[in-house]
Amino acid sequence: MKVSTNKRHGDKSFGGGCPIGRFYNVEGRNLVLDCSGTGSPAVVFIPAAGMVGLDYLNIHKKISQRTTSVIYDRAGTGWSDQVKLPRSAHEVTDELRSLLQAAGIPAPYLFVGHSLGGVYSRRYAQRFPDEVAGMLLLEPAHEDFLGHTIKKRYLLQQGIAFIRTLLTYKRIFRGLFDQMFAEWPDSIREPLIEYHLRTLMKTFTERKNLNSELYKEVREGGDIPDIPMMVVTALGIDPFMTPIMSESFLRETIDPFNNIKKSVYTKLANSVPRGEHRILQNAGHTTIHTDCPDEVVEAIWNLLDLSKNAQFWTNKKG
Repeated sequence: MKVSTNKRHGDKSFGGGCPIGRFYNVEGRNLVLDCSGTGSPAVVFIPAAGMVGLDYLNIHKKISQRTTSVIYDRAGTGWSDQVKLPRSAHEVTDELRSLLQAAGIPAPYLFVGHSLGGVYSRRYAQRFPDEVAGMLLLEPAHEDFLGHTIKKRYLLQQGIAFIRTLLTYKRIFRGLFDQMFAEWPDSIREPLIEYHLRTLMKTFTERKNLNSELYKEVREGGDIPDIPMMVVTALGIDPFMTPIMSESFLRETIDPFNNIKKSVYTKLANSVPRGEHRILQNAGHTTIHTDCPDEVVEAIWNLLDLSKNAQFWTNKKG
């Protein structure tokens, strides 16, 4: 992939630039990335479907105090150039690798993959195992969810209720985003909320090929390398589901679906020798990193320590 740097910064207005970060040209597309701090391995945040790098600004700032921290927008999302969605994991991971190289951020990387970002994290580790020092997977999408009746009903109810919510979604979701990004600086919070309100369907568009193609890619992509990996389950109700799901349906399904998640995520964590499964009782799926920021930061610190110890012993043996 052809890459080059573009030194211009965003103009802090929605549409014309990004509130923070720098644009890099990757195969003719301008992609935004913000790198803060120094040290290795670099922590790279891979957003959930419909989410962008700035959604993780609270964790990004804390991690940069100890090591290099990276947030970015995939092509087709955020302040990066638009492309047709959905995309394959192969294309997304190629793009991320080229972007990190263009930004001069050397491997190894510790990925923080949220939801759909967990699929991309795993695929990157499958394809480029020597470049991954560890992974924190926050409520990752996973192929073992396929076939569960609760999940199918959840998606059906979600779609039907979403249609009912369209007429009032801006007012409802603005309140949720205000709560989620309450600690963000005004210069970032307002353009970020405006972006989400204008692109609410990105979540569904990015996930469109999840069951048919993305899960197949990771299922057939090989094993995850022997790296420290932590999988985090959120057992609370996602606040972004309450406007589009009936309260009775949420009460009916949350416990059974949480049991499925715990089973799937425990199995995923146990798929590597240094895997661990952690549970957050009071976090929602979308807001896991704003509901429990200290726990997410602690998990990253733990993985950094494990990855550095592994590098030390590997170098000593060599």
